[in-house]
Amino acid sequence: MAMVLDDLKGMVAGTCVSGGLDSRTIAKVMMEAGVKVIGFTGGIGQPDEKDINDVAKRMAPTGIETVIVDLRDEMADACLEAVKCQAMYDGGYWNSTGIGRAVTIKGLIPEMKKRGVQVLVHGATGRGNDQMRIERYTNVFAPEMKVYSPWRDAGLLKKFPGRTQMVDYLAQFGIVAFAGGKKKYSTDANMAGLSHEAEDLESMETSMTIVEPTMGVWPWQAPDTPEQVTIRFAKGRPVQINGKDVTPLEAMMQANEIGGRNGIGMKHALENRIIGTKSRGVYEAPGMELLGAALRYVYQATMDRRATLFFMQLSKLISDQIYDGRYYDPATVAARNAVDTLAQYADGTVTLRLYKGNILFDALTGCPHTIYNEADSSMEASDGVNPVSSQGFAEIQSVEARMLALSGQIAGK
Repeated sequence: MAMVLDDLKGMVAGTCVSGGLDSRTIAKVMMEAGVKVIGFTGGIGQPDEKDINDVAKRMAPTGIETVIVDLRDEMADACLEAVKCQAMYDGGYWNSTGIGRAVTIKGLIPEMKKRGVQVLVHGATGRGNDQMRIERYTNVFAPEMKVYSPWRDAGLLKKFPGRTQMVDYLAQFGIVAFAGGKKKYSTDANMAGLSHEAEDLESMETSMTIVEPTMGVWPWQAPDTPEQVTIRFAKGRPVQINGKDVTPLEAMMQANEIGGRNGIGMKHALENRIIGTKSRGVYEAPGMELLGAALRYVYQATMDRRATLFFMQLSKLISDQIYDGRYYDPATVAARNAVDTLAQYADGTVTLRLYKGNILFDALTGCPHTIYNEADSSMEASDGVNPVSSQGFAEIQSVEARMLALSGQIAGK
């Protein structure tokens, strides 16, 4: 049975806050209803926040304490896991929001428990994916903790049908807030990237280019001169960029900067939501796209045909699990372990050239486990595979082909 506001009286609520109008309204409403409210924010490298501590300052007028939890290292690690698994969702975009929710809730739950939180409160709408992700991760890491979703509470929806009503409500307590003008779209941001959706983007007649990139530029705004970048991988993880050692956090920050300024990683998708509807989104993920493309060149050199097929199946499963809020499920963990088996050979240095949204291959060096042999694939005379040897294989193949034809199983014969 879904919780309503009256159910929270006398309880300690840990509410996930951003410092925006919705967060302040929800916090104040709960306080006035006799709920002890503590705000929580996960610092996951949000590029639209100059200082994550500003969230606490914006929430302060409501009278609540806001706990900021630094999760940048955990977020960077999750980003590189997604890159290693090539976990892209519908339309081939990097699921930045799905990754962010997994890291945030897992990171906030221990801090909530320390402060006696009995119910987690989130501001996700009743029409999207995040309500499912946030609540499932709460159930996984704190099965005893209750969950309250204000925007599924019919009473609150009736009281606050729009932003103007929230502004008027806060004004009663001397809290200055603004409804703001009509936005062209809404944005969710973290280190992995940004997702833009809703408002004007809901119309399929609206160009994706109404989005103003935050982490980079559109390809036509990128420099007129190509930029070369070199990335060294060890077991599927980037360990050097342009010859210098990098931590996971440094790898993500540098890749975002390099990819962003070259117009890398702008994607459009009509994705299939968890709840069965479709959603239109425009996505920025310059660092993920840059690192992911570079790693694919190493994988191409180290995986045989069957390993590649198996990897693609694992990648699809992991991507769907991230999207569905199941990053820590046994199936996901097992699939990631299988990827590790294949990625243990993914060592190599990839040199790329970036130009106006394009990622061009320059070189692959230092790849000890490559199964590519120039002599075997050469069209010229070489010491590789003997072309005459292929005759026997061709004859074996012909047996099956002829039998299918003679049996009438090939259409158009």
